[in-house]
Amino acid sequence: MINKNEWLIVGLITSCHGINGQVKVKSLSDFEERFLKPGMRWLQKENEPPLKIKLLSGFKQSGKETFILKFHGVNTRNNAEQLKKFKILVKTDKLPKLNKEEYHLLELIDLEVKTLENDELKIIGKVINLENEKNNLLVIELFKNQKKVLIPFVKEIVPLVDVKNNFLIINPPNGLLEL
Repeated sequence: MINKNEWLIVGLITSCHGINGQVKVKSLSDFEERFLKPGMRWLQKENEPPLKIKLLSGFKQSGKETFILKFHGVNTRNNAEQLKKFKILVKTDKLPKLNKEEYHLLELIDLEVKTLENDELKIIGKVINLENEKNNLLVIELFKNQKKVLIPFVKEIVPLVDVKNNFLIINPPNGLLEL
C-alpha cells in the first residue's frame, strides 16, 4: 500500500516564461487540475526538504503537455529562473481515488514481475520506475542480468496487476525482453 508520508512528483519546472515570474512545467500527472486550480503546492530542489508555495494560476499550453504557472511571491523572471529544475510534489495521502484497474505509480514500484512459462508463474524481475511520456512504460529490472527494459503498461502486455499480493504478470511479445 501507499505510505502516507511519501511524496509523489507530479511536475518538473523546466524554465521561466515571460518576464512576470511565470514558470513552464512539464506534467508527470494525468490530473491537470494540479496545475490549473489555485492553492497550496510543494516544491523541492534536488533532495532538499519540500517548500510550501501558493499556486495563483495556471493554464495548459495549447497542443502541448506543458503548463504555465504563476506562484505567489515569484514576480520577476529572475525569481522564476531560481525555480528551474524544481519538482512539484503532492503528498501521497492527497492522491485522487482511482477507478478499478487504475493505479498510482507508487503502487507499482517494487512489484515483482512474473511471466507465465509452461503453465507456471516465473519471477523475472521487479518494477523500478514508470516513464510517462504520452504513454506509460514500466521500467523493469530483470533479475537474470540486472538489465532495465521498458514494458508498455497496456492490458494486452500486463494482463494482471495484484497490488495486494505485490506482483504483476506480463505477457511480452517475442523479443521485447531482449531489447
